[in-house]
Amino acid sequence: MAQTSETGHAKNVANFAQLVAICTSYGAIYQPSNPAIQLQGLGGVSAQAKECLTSVNSAQAILSNALSTREVLFSPFSKLVTRIGNAVKASGVSKQTKDQVAAIIRKLQGRRATPKMTDEEKQAAMAAGQEIVEVSSSQMSIDNQLENFDKLIKLLASIPEYAPNESELTFDGIRRNQPPIQAGRSPEIYQIQVTKYLRLPVL
Repeated sequence: MAQTSETGHAKNVANFAQLVAICTSYGAIYQPSNPAIQLQGLGGVSAQAKECLTSVNSAQAILSNALSTREVLFSPFSKLVTRIGNAVKASGVSKQTKDQVAAIIRKLQGRRATPKMTDEEKQAAMAAGQEIVEVSSSQMSIDNQLENFDKLIKLLASIPEYAPNESELTFDGIRRNQPPIQAGRSPEIYQIQVTKYLRLPVL
């Protein structure tokens, strides 16, 4: 019959508290010479572990809220850059400029310039003795998205023909969308670091 064992920080803290209780139950018999494993030392470590576990749970809740906020802020992002791309196409700019804008938009939306090879294409290439090297083109991390969005804004500012009628697609309108996106990143970074610190092993 398969056995199920629990793991994780909460279980470790509970097991350690149980160990301290067992040692305490020995009474005067339990008299180690090492201060670190004497009852007072063990009790202090157990109490600290419980406090850390509580702090981690609180930090995790705040982190979840920060990530949810970021998701809300970034949810209209893809549609916005699609509209920007369409506005650029309609502005009468050169093909080279359209290609530059399209390249940044692809990165913002996590799309490739060329589709990945199918399994059949890979097999055919291998049969022909060709080396297959596929590099990930995804640049969907928050840092990359913010950097590429900034590049897009700067590129649009350099295009005199870009003058859409929609206020949210103008250069100033797009710039106004940037601060809340940046703000959605700050609490996430802070809380991730706090949570990582609190998860440092105590036991």
